[in-house]
Amino acid sequence: MGMESEQIDGVHIKKIVRHDDERGYFSELLKRGEPGFHTIEQTSYAVCKPGVIKAFHFHDYWESWVVLQGKAQIVIHDTRSGSKTEGQTQVIRAGEEEPIAISIPPNVAHGYKALGDKDVGMLYHAEEAYDPDRKDQIGTMPFDSKEIGFDWGNYG
Repeated sequence: MGMESEQIDGVHIKKIVRHDDERGYFSELLKRGEPGFHTIEQTSYAVCKPGVIKAFHFHDYWESWVVLQGKAQIVIHDTRSGSKTEGQTQVIRAGEEEPIAISIPPNVAHGYKALGDKDVGMLYHAEEAYDPDRKDQIGTMPFDSKEIGFDWGNYG
């Protein structure tokens, strides 16, 4: 399932099953009532060029990610004070060959790197709609944050 490290408390990873036939395939990504499913107020799609790192950000609502194209290294860091996994980092590989849905709890920093030589297409489901007028809605940390201390060069 692409897991490369211990799981952060509250992070949920769902293996996505492909149902193939001669016409193509079908997959269920997220379904109400399943573990890791949360209210969806906004769905977005982003494309990231090979080798690019988009990290880190955090917010006070749930977010679910699915890599639809390419391959990504997803890094999640628990910044929640008092969490039983506070200060821990989780690394997950996901993509076309390792299809998973990742649900990320509020106030957990997350980001990703596009691996290989193909663009990464990332689908985001957010529990809260983005409001550009709310400056406090999304917090950011640099990809090379000393607090997180993740070496992006050791993976990929």
